Amino acid sequence: MSRLYLIVIFFLASTSLFSQNELAKYLKFADQQYKKGDYIYALEYYQKAMEIDSNSVVIQWNYAECLRSYKDYRNAELAYAKVYSKEEGNIYPNSLLYLGLMQKQNGKYDEALETFKKVKKKFSKDKKAYIYLKSKREIESCLWAKSALKDTSSVTIHSLPETVNTKNAEFGHIIYNNLLIFSSLRPDSINENEEVIATEYKTNIYYSERKGADQEQSQKLLALLKENLNTGNGTFSLDGKRFYFSLCGEDSYNYRCKIMVAKYENEKWSNIDSLGEVINEHDANTTMPCIALIDNVETLIFSSDRKGSIGGMDLWMSQIKNGNQFSTAKPLKSINTIENDVTPWWDPITKKLYFSNSWNDGFGGNDVFYSSYNSQFEAPTNAGIPINSSANDLYFFKDVDTAYVSSNRIGVLYSKNPTCCSDIFQLKPIVIKKQATDSVIPKKETLAELSKRLPVTLYFHNDVPNPRSTDSTTKVNYINSYSDYRQMLEQYQKEYSNGLKDSKADEAKEDIESFFIEYVDQGVKDLSQFRDLLFEELEKGAKIRVTVKGFASPLAKTNYNVNLTKRRIGSLVNYLYEYQNGIFKPYIDKNSKNGGYVEFAEIPFGEYTANQLTSDNPNDQKNSVYSRAAAIERKIEIQSVSFIEDSIKPIQLISKNQLIDFGLVKSGKILEHEFTITNDSENEITLGEPRITCDCTLLEIPKKTLAPKESMKIKMKFDSNGYEGLTVKSVYLNVLGQEGELRLIMSSEIQK
Repeated sequence: MSRLYLIVIFFLASTSLFSQNELAKYLKFADQQYKKGDYIYALEYYQKAMEIDSNSVVIQWNYAECLRSYKDYRNAELAYAKVYSKEEGNIYPNSLLYLGLMQKQNGKYDEALETFKKVKKKFSKDKKAYIYLKSKREIESCLWAKSALKDTSSVTIHSLPETVNTKNAEFGHIIYNNLLIFSSLRPDSINENEEVIATEYKTNIYYSERKGADQEQSQKLLALLKENLNTGNGTFSLDGKRFYFSLCGEDSYNYRCKIMVAKYENEKWSNIDSLGEVINEHDANTTMPCIALIDNVETLIFSSDRKGSIGGMDLWMSQIKNGNQFSTAKPLKSINTIENDVTPWWDPITKKLYFSNSWNDGFGGNDVFYSSYNSQFEAPTNAGIPINSSANDLYFFKDVDTAYVSSNRIGVLYSKNPTCCSDIFQLKPIVIKKQATDSVIPKKETLAELSKRLPVTLYFHNDVPNPRSTDSTTKVNYINSYSDYRQMLEQYQKEYSNGLKDSKADEAKEDIESFFIEYVDQGVKDLSQFRDLLFEELEKGAKIRVTVKGFASPLAKTNYNVNLTKRRIGSLVNYLYEYQNGIFKPYIDKNSKNGGYVEFAEIPFGEYTANQLTSDNPNDQKNSVYSRAAAIERKIEIQSVSFIEDSIKPIQLISKNQLIDFGLVKSGKILEHEFTITNDSENEITLGEPRITCDCTLLEIPKKTLAPKESMKIKMKFDSNGYEGLTVKSVYLNVLGQEGELRLIMSSEIQK
């Protein structure tokens, strides 16, 4: 062997050994910085490590985790995608889940939805596991976010000036005596590259005086400082004489907090002390105090992971007596989730508790929610856009007509990562400058906002409501029907998976569950958004027509299905009629004080759209009732809204029998029927040109004018040649000067 060859081998071996030594040093240092929360240095050294070993899935995973912690959602999404492509969740089960979460925080709801579906399917064997529950929850959340993105708001949002916000992190708390009191994570000294020069890097309470529309330069609240500890989350008692705040140490680089109280009098601070163990339970993290007046009792609401919490940080409340006695803390069970529930703030005007979490339906990470209080806290409602975004939104509070939220959304001050750190944003009402002749917002604008919620699609169990009935009306409330339907999920899974084994049975069960989540549940969420905006418009005195179309599976004959879909549409009207003790009642009955009303235009059956492959065999209930294909046909759909003009009358042309069902017929047969139509008005009417949707249909109309209460027969013909299966054909009559159409329907089941 030549000496040159030995030298080359030695050189390569030495280089490899040197690289491995450098790699070990880089990783050790990166891991240390990551644990400390110094993500910028950690990322720098993970990148150096990847330059030496670009194939290591371990390094790539640590790099992805660091990016997520640094809230660099864009790069974290790419990093998790690379990790999952290498190990497919076998080494790091959360890689696919975190990929979906990053996609969601980047506003990619369609991509995130598909990713969460994969996670749910992959981990469906253990339905109690967090990863399965989280993926299932996020599927619902993404579906909600896609529809809720249509929301609009009457406020503008902008970040506070650099006298308050910095390239670090700021979190707003309250406005008190014209002072904005907030927390900020700042070092004593920092350079333009976000490199900490000072050894101290703490969260402390700051204040900034508000002068008109401006904020003065912020100052640290020195009176509350404790050496080597962090302060934050300040709030005053109802009488303004006590100031509650969090005092936090560091436990393995994580905050460990307790709630403190200071006396405040004549702009001076004194008697700083910790609340007792009734609040600051031993070994618990207790923080984020909020003072509320609930049932005329001063109450402390706070966030803690104390014993009895169902997951992470929960919200708790304790009544205060004599300013220093606290009752046993109770959890807010109707609000708390298995993830962190934080940053409570009580609105004394609306009696709503605002807070943030990442579990309920939201747009990104942490969203702001509110819970109305009526003897107890109600189910949370998302505060909507622009309070929320696809980033993290926390620490919501109001002052008169202005609201504040802390967020790391695009638009914050930063040095390297555009979503690294929170700024405080201000939301102010939009001031609409009206011309002298203007009295209301143009109708086209309000109608467009209402239409953005459409379509709203609502689903039903087979032959519901009022099974085996030929009635066209019902007393059933849709939400009650939905609740009964939702409880049948296990029955649907059992029936549809019947006869299947192992993975096929599991797939069938997952398929049905996904239908309930993506369609049945989502329909109710869409309805709630539509309902609220509809009520807002009616409160303004609007006169609105809501058009609702019915559909049905092919299990029953067409004439039966027409009455069934009428009952389903009726259940929707019943729901609105009964909602919140009848707030829609005067508008539906057309006797509201402001003159506003709503009427429902029913289209009980469409040109036949049911899937022709769906089983119509009543003996094959697995496919005709319990399959996804059959279930998706049993629905009604709010399709459109329109304003009713007082100058235009609704159509007054009627027909007692608008539908004729020919049953089973041979293809090629000419089907014809005479319908009787009547002028139901007190004036002569003139028919306009009829709307005929198919060349296969002809209409014979003897004359164009009808005297008051006069009737006449018109003949409708349908050529069935070339058609097969269940078929519905319609013609539409109209009257000049009247709004709407009279629909005449012929149906049949055609066989070749």
